[in-house]
Amino acid sequence: MSNRNGLLDLEKHFAFYGAYHNNHVNIIIHTLFVWPNVFATLLCLYCTQPILDPSQLGFIEALTFDSALRLDIGFILTVIYAVFYICLDKKSGVLAALLCFSCWIGSSFLAARLGHSLTLKVGVASQLLCWTGQFLGHGLFEKRAPALLDNLVQAFLMGPFFVLLEVMQSGFGYEPYPGFKARVDCRIENDIKEWREEKQNKKKLM
Repeated sequence: MSNRNGLLDLEKHFAFYGAYHNNHVNIIIHTLFVWPNVFATLLCLYCTQPILDPSQLGFIEALTFDSALRLDIGFILTVIYAVFYICLDKKSGVLAALLCFSCWIGSSFLAARLGHSLTLKVGVASQLLCWTGQFLGHGLFEKRAPALLDNLVQAFLMGPFFVLLEVMQSGFGYEPYPGFKARVDCRIENDIKEWREEKQNKKKLM
């Protein structure tokens, strides 16, 4: 059992996000679109001004494959996400961190090959596709607004990690610690129950 609270309370984060993603079809949709959305976001961020271009450091340039990799906003966000996930849970967090850096590296090389204009177009189009799919999942199957409408930061932070943990749980029976799934499922059930009661009360007042 975890004794962590606040920002590193994995149960709290997972239950919050899980309460908005309880429908199996919606979970599958998010599994298909969340990580590609991360990749697309990093593509768009590659078009921003780099904080530091490795080409300015001549002795490193050869190690960065023609300067495709650079210190920019995308890299900083990748590090923040990776560290946060590892702090939440070491085993699954390391895997999530590897996925984050894989997306950053892959998007950097793709963006360097496509060029600024085409990279931005591909990134925006991919994001539109991913977000549309996720919103349709909520509207058609979950029947509940996305988590980002209630807590934007928590939703964006937990989305990729939630999807990964869901796959690890359903496919391999993984739990960050014994009893994690049962405790989270209980919190999700209570949250959904409260939401439904609140929804019914609003209908009565109308």
